[in-house]
Amino acid sequence: MELVKNIFFNTDRLTVNTTVKISYTGKFFQDGSKNVSIRYGFGNNWDNLVEAEMEKTELGFQIEVELLDEETFNFCIKNEKDEWDNNNGNNYIFNIEHPETALIVIDDSNKSIRKLRKSYILSKKIKLAIYKMLIYIPKLITGNYKKKLKDN
Repeated sequence: MELVKNIFFNTDRLTVNTTVKISYTGKFFQDGSKNVSIRYGFGNNWDNLVEAEMEKTELGFQIEVELLDEETFNFCIKNEKDEWDNNNGNNYIFNIEHPETALIVIDDSNKSIRKLRKSYILSKKIKLAIYKMLIYIPKLITGNYKKKLKDN
């Protein structure tokens, strides 16, 4: 997904505690720079500041980044000549989504799952037993329980 011209992410949403692949095809890729690095941080204060080398590929310079539990993901790009692509002085800033967790129920014990599975298997066995009784009891009563031989 292209969120800003020449910046692509491998996902539609930036979500907390996920890994995102960033592809950069901006001016440093277009002018043939050899080494490009990304400087990124999180939140208004650029917390957990990291500078890392990006890998040059046919699709641009790429890197994978783990998104932390913050409100924003901020970055800028630098080449080997210490030239910066910082979105015209505004830096690249993207909101990080925090999925709603109020509806998620986490059950630490597998007891309820095991009970459910056992009751499911038991109900299947009972249904099979009833089916067999309905088919075979009338045959036993009438004496018609021998397999029929096919004529060749």
